[in-house]
Amino acid sequence: MKFSVLAAAAIVAAALASPALAGDPTGLWQTPTNGGQVRIARCGEALCGTLITSDHIRAEPNARDTHNKNAAQRNRTLRGLPMLSGFTGGPTEWRGGSVYNPADGGTYRGTITMTNDNSLRLRGCIVAPLCKTQTWTRIQ
Repeated sequence: MKFSVLAAAAIVAAALASPALAGDPTGLWQTPTNGGQVRIARCGEALCGTLITSDHIRAEPNARDTHNKNAAQRNRTLRGLPMLSGFTGGPTEWRGGSVYNPADGGTYRGTITMTNDNSLRLRGCIVAPLCKTQTWTRIQ
């Protein structure tokens, strides 16, 4: 009896301390810059994200990916643009992904870390330590 109570207490304590309580990253997220909203979804075993809207898209609904370093992709519309791809891991941190920044046309290595149910940190790096981190807030 004493063992089962201690075992149950240990399981409850481990569950409460578990980072899995930080939540699922899938959903619609507000970025801290340019009024961006990105939908994160599961793409097979990985996470991916598409740009839903931004200040630029609201002002010009047919805005194009004009800063893309690949000239062949500069005609893509910004709405629905793949911005996040290939993030694997979990339950609170996903690594090995790519972050595309339409503002400069660059693609960076990234990490997504859930800080709680409604907040995540997205870190993009050219090469460590040349990184930038943003905190995104869940919309839905």
